[in-house]
Amino acid sequence: MKTQILSFVTIAAIVLGISNTTLAAAKKDSAATNSEASTVLTNVSRINKIEVRGNVELYVSDGTADQVKVYNRYYAESAVVQNQNGVLHIASYSDQKLVVWITANDLRSITAYDNAEVRSFGKLSPIELDVTLHNNAYAKLDIDGFSANITVNDRAKADLTGNVTECSLRYSYSASVNSTYFVAANITRTVDAVSIVKKDQEWAGL
Repeated sequence: MKTQILSFVTIAAIVLGISNTTLAAAKKDSAATNSEASTVLTNVSRINKIEVRGNVELYVSDGTADQVKVYNRYYAESAVVQNQNGVLHIASYSDQKLVVWITANDLRSITAYDNAEVRSFGKLSPIELDVTLHNNAYAKLDIDGFSANITVNDRAKADLTGNVTECSLRYSYSASVNSTYFVAANITRTVDAVSIVKKDQEWAGL
């Protein structure tokens, strides 16, 4: 428990540091404060799926209640954060990176496009999680659940750690997947439509 609390405090400090830098660059003539640098969205609930596009850095964590916190004045920028029928859409094409922290109780799917980055806070522990990366998107995820379906397209990149029972991992030759510390009892790897099924220990070192 102490380790988990320290982990959250450390990551929150990093995110606040990033957001303060972003805000300071956008408003050079005024001093940024924590209250100015973040906005908590209260009209979100039952987030099952996240779709993120553009110049966005997304942090995701498990929690008992859903919450979305945006770490800059995104209303004044070309950014969108909308929740529609359980799907949270996040998009920003501003030169300044939009930093968002999402806590979700029942997250099942993450899809990222463009140059978006997705990182987990601690371990994500869903029963089943689908992750799809397109274009130059990047994901760094620590997953501890039953099933994970991960697809890495184009020139996207994924760094995976954790432990699952079942895993389907699909990626193209142009993509980059680091799964050295990702353990699955049963895993199917599909590389440019060529499917191979092996036990996790048979993939050791790959």
